[in-house]
Amino acid sequence: MSHKTTLLSLVLAITSGTITAQPLTIERLFSDPGLSGKSPIKLKFSPTGERVTYLQGKEDDYNRYDLWEYNLKDKTNRLLVDSKSLFSGPENLSDEEKARRERQRIFGKGILEYKFSKDGSALLFPLNGDLYYYNLAKKESKKLTNTPEFETDARFSPKGKYVSFIRAQNVYALNIATGNEIKLTTDGGGVIKNGMAEFVSQEEMGRMTGYWWSNDESKIAFTRIDETPVSEAIRNEIYAEEVKLFNQRYPFTGTNNVDIQLGIVKLNNQKISWVDLGNHKDIYIPRVKWLQDSTTLSYQWQNRSQQKLELRSFDTTNAKQKVLLTETSKTWLNLHKELRFLKDNKHFVWASERDGFKHLYLYKNDGTLVRQITQGDWVVDSLQGVNEEKGLVYFSGRADSVLESHLYSVPLNHSGEIKRLTEKGQYHKVVMAKDYNSFIDSSSSVNQPASVSLRNNQGKFITWLEQNKLDSEHPLSPFVADLSAPEYGTLKAEDGQTLHYRLFKPKHLKAGKKYPVIVNVYGGPHAQRVTNSWRSKNLYFQYMVQQGYIVFQLDNRGSYNRGKAFEDPIYKHLGVSEVADQIKGVEFLRTLNFVDADRIGIYGHSYGGYMALMTMFKAGDYFKAGVSGAPVTDWTLYDTHYTERYLSHPKTNAAGYKASNVFDYSEGLKGPLMIYHGMADDNVLFTHATKVFKQLQDQAQPFEMMTYPGSKHSLRGKQVQTHLHKTITNFFDRHFKK
Repeated sequence: MSHKTTLLSLVLAITSGTITAQPLTIERLFSDPGLSGKSPIKLKFSPTGERVTYLQGKEDDYNRYDLWEYNLKDKTNRLLVDSKSLFSGPENLSDEEKARRERQRIFGKGILEYKFSKDGSALLFPLNGDLYYYNLAKKESKKLTNTPEFETDARFSPKGKYVSFIRAQNVYALNIATGNEIKLTTDGGGVIKNGMAEFVSQEEMGRMTGYWWSNDESKIAFTRIDETPVSEAIRNEIYAEEVKLFNQRYPFTGTNNVDIQLGIVKLNNQKISWVDLGNHKDIYIPRVKWLQDSTTLSYQWQNRSQQKLELRSFDTTNAKQKVLLTETSKTWLNLHKELRFLKDNKHFVWASERDGFKHLYLYKNDGTLVRQITQGDWVVDSLQGVNEEKGLVYFSGRADSVLESHLYSVPLNHSGEIKRLTEKGQYHKVVMAKDYNSFIDSSSSVNQPASVSLRNNQGKFITWLEQNKLDSEHPLSPFVADLSAPEYGTLKAEDGQTLHYRLFKPKHLKAGKKYPVIVNVYGGPHAQRVTNSWRSKNLYFQYMVQQGYIVFQLDNRGSYNRGKAFEDPIYKHLGVSEVADQIKGVEFLRTLNFVDADRIGIYGHSYGGYMALMTMFKAGDYFKAGVSGAPVTDWTLYDTHYTERYLSHPKTNAAGYKASNVFDYSEGLKGPLMIYHGMADDNVLFTHATKVFKQLQDQAQPFEMMTYPGSKHSLRGKQVQTHLHKTITNFFDRHFKK
């Protein structure tokens, strides 16, 4: 698509016919969506492969999304469905759907989700609590539901005869041709939820649904959760003019989880069969998937400690079960989505970290291991597809560099060379076509916003979907010449493992001048900050560099994409190895002749906010000022699945919990500290902040704070983001500018 269609409202100021350099400003960073190189989202191939579809913000409202297509036949980009043609006006969502979107990190309005029918002739849209069916040939829409209740988690059945959804905590199927509804479960309501993912499944396991169609459309597997065992807590959300109170069943670490059942309901008679999950009821069901034959259901069974995971099969014809494979760990097992049952109905592909790194394995359907498909001291990111006809596996991974993700192919049935299909020097996010003849490639580098192209299965360029070229029309153009190219390097942790860092510094260092440093940190599990990829957050770092700061990032032990040995040091004691590694980073910074060792500060959000507190409290001689955003302060206030994964159960590791909380170290605070938090945060509750506020006040420790009424954990919105980053900048300026 051209800049004329995507960036029309973002025309640059042009002086005398030439673009003039402009200074980055915080107002511009958060008020100009095009400045960050905003690109299409939720890109998909249509089932027939005739079109590539994606969501794009409207020219007059970048928060409202429409559905666009690139048509492969006539090679044109065009608007496919205008969201306002389906529904206009303010959207009304249920509290459950609002929370679900927050956990999916879906923000905006208009078309935010869409599903294709199997033949690609129709689309399904959830909007304003109802469902809309769109016929692509006729370009007509019809409203499938019109009820006072909200329909959520909607999708087409595998053959396209039905649309399924959740209403009032029950599972429904609607016959598209007749409009008749089938209520497949009946006891949903109150503490009983059918077909819905419980809180920890959504927030921590990446499972956003609780039901699964068989391929022949005869059955639906679903979870039934009973929230009775989970304690009810009163959570408040503080807004500018009111305080909202919520009774929420929240599974604080060490307390009860939901009771979960796995059932299979037949469409023809609504008869339910229950899967025997065993005698141990305190378990998790992170994944469910049907085999190709539609008679065998697989599910993953995980124990509470998350040190054991079983892949089980259930035969619906005789209720017999089998454990296909078992994974174990002395620390914890990372969940993944790399399970693919092949069309031959004889094999499946599975991912495991059993050799220390996440790799792919080929199994027979009876659980017999055939071979390890990938291996090496690097990780597979995700399984992109299996072309059984050609015997090729496509996957994203880090075989070339831990800093970049690439698409590779490798033989399925025999040992063979891994072939990289994407260009080095960039970070790639890909979507494979179902026929494996092409893929969508969203590629970026640290100072290059994502460009989206269509390529064949050898990586050869076909066409641009969004070139996002930094030419004279691009909003970022006036600033490109002044962007700092960061330096990458490595350090050694105290146990000898390699730590990667990234250093942003002014393009023209003044001889003899000592510069202040801001260490930007996250530092927690399942995250990586030091990559050769574009993040809009990088522009704030560039702004700070232009204000005379150096910005430093280091991925400490415990972070992701480096293998289990790199992650495991945090087990049962958080805030120890992470802090030690960040100190290593400061020791390195002190060796640089342009760094002022007395003006090194730290800033982080979420786990990074926790790290900012721990470093300021425990390493005040290294970190002279700090900004802590939405920090976890007391791990007993966080949920079961996340917290117990790393700290184990509070009853077995009480000392580890106490040592991992921030409170025992607060008297070590030496330098200026600011803490900010959203007052409606339902992830890291505002209580985390108020507890440390009270402790510092009781100790007569001066600190600064900034609270944001109505803001959730991500603190969305340009006004909030502008104010927040001005506040952070002002804090460091007051304490570090000479």
